[in-house]
Amino acid sequence: MDKLSKDQTWGAGILALSIIGIVVYAVLLYLYPRPVLQITAFVAVAGILGITAWIGWTMATTPPPTPLEVPEASTQPAAESANPQPKQS
Repeated sequence: MDKLSKDQTWGAGILALSIIGIVVYAVLLYLYPRPVLQITAFVAVAGILGITAWIGWTMATTPPPTPLEVPEASTQPAAESANPQPKQS
């Protein structure tokens, strides 16, 4: 087997820790169902509300963008400016 790159090593570690976390959570859920569910619900709701608060804070503290300057329109209609025809005298 070839040597794993740094990213692959990190990925394997994250995979292993995730599987261990699932097993530990399942055991805790089996042994202490009510407190584990209460803690899980609290962490989920607090996480969602924390992200919502962060988005609100970012929107409230970010200055508005500067308006774009629109160039003044020419006095010629668009059709005439696209295909200029020489004036006949």
